[in-house]
Amino acid sequence: MESMIVSEMGQDDWEVVSNIYLEGIRTGNATFETNVPTWEKWDESHVKKCRLVARRNEKVIGWAALSPVSSRCVYTGVAEVSIYISKSTSGQGVGSAILSELIKESEKEGYWSLKAGIFPENKASIMLHKKHGFREVGIQDRIGKINGVWRNVLLLERRSDVVGID
Repeated sequence: MESMIVSEMGQDDWEVVSNIYLEGIRTGNATFETNVPTWEKWDESHVKKCRLVARRNEKVIGWAALSPVSSRCVYTGVAEVSIYISKSTSGQGVGSAILSELIKESEKEGYWSLKAGIFPENKASIMLHKKHGFREVGIQDRIGKINGVWRNVLLLERRSDVVGID
């Protein structure tokens, strides 16, 4: 199998990144979003650093990024994780490689707490996050609807053992 490289995401990656995002949307178990936003809207809602893509043979096969959880200064070290892997490479370690790198990059940028909200049906994502030190902290019952169906969201958190330990 060809080697994989995890690197910074650039605007020129957006076309493939958005296609992978759309694959996730279509599963019905990845996000409450029903449409892929424009680059501008996506860019505005995500942290400027800690945007990564995984590539194999120079082709983007997965991505991860952080979103701020709040504009309040007390939460500057807290972010929400988004991670999406092309279904053609699912189960090949792409998610683990990119999440591991995202955690390292987030700590370099001063993030002490990473959050994830995952549909309970998305077992693979839950397992991936737990493998990388996330723990369940709660569940939001019937927090939103997709196609008229109420959905729960499992809340997970990873606390850094490097940043924010004072």
